[in-house]
Amino acid sequence: MRKKKLGWSLGAGAAVILGLGTAASGLSSANASSLDTSDSTAEHPVEVKVLAPKPGDNTGVEGKGWFVDLKLSFRGKTLAQTGFNGLQLTGPAAHNNIAPFPGTFSTGQDDKIPGLVVLDSTTNSTLPGFSGPGTNLANLFNLSGVTNRTPNKTELWDTWIVGAPIVGQNVDTSLSVAVVDDLNHDGIYNDAPSVVKDLNGDGKIDAKDLKLMGVASNIVTVPFHINADPA
Repeated sequence: MRKKKLGWSLGAGAAVILGLGTAASGLSSANASSLDTSDSTAEHPVEVKVLAPKPGDNTGVEGKGWFVDLKLSFRGKTLAQTGFNGLQLTGPAAHNNIAPFPGTFSTGQDDKIPGLVVLDSTTNSTLPGFSGPGTNLANLFNLSGVTNRTPNKTELWDTWIVGAPIVGQNVDTSLSVAVVDDLNHDGIYNDAPSVVKDLNGDGKIDAKDLKLMGVASNIVTVPFHINADPA
């Protein structure tokens, strides 16, 4: 298994949905609502919802200590088809890949929900394992589990507590979250890349590139503000 060599200082992980820092970031509430969603969920077999931060939040302490919390609903899919690969409670250093619910901790494709991709527009490229905004942050999530199973739907929750200012401090940023399509046609959502490329060549890596790559879900892209103030 991959080993996550990041300490808590590089981020710990749990769910991935961002809110919009309207007051703190200077973005208008009109812009906030227009950027909170991308594609309609009705046309996709998977629905992504971001539970935290919420629109208007000014998150964190010194660039860290904020949560990303995700709800992933797979319509008409069994647990195996979601790609889910076991319960997870993980983190950096001594918390990495240990019982009772081991999971690896690093950037890249998540070993527990391998179809998930989470991008942040201000991710740095200076720390080991980080490649800038195209870095898939999904494998930094700490807590993953199954919250609902019915004959018609499987629901997963995923949470990340960000333990270091890996995407900046006192900065307006945006998160883009989606579940990648079944690109290899094996019937399982397990094809998220470790790094997303600039597929449309516009110099940015965002929801447009995810759509070109192919997604099974709506794409949630939400701007917010990361606070630099101390506790």
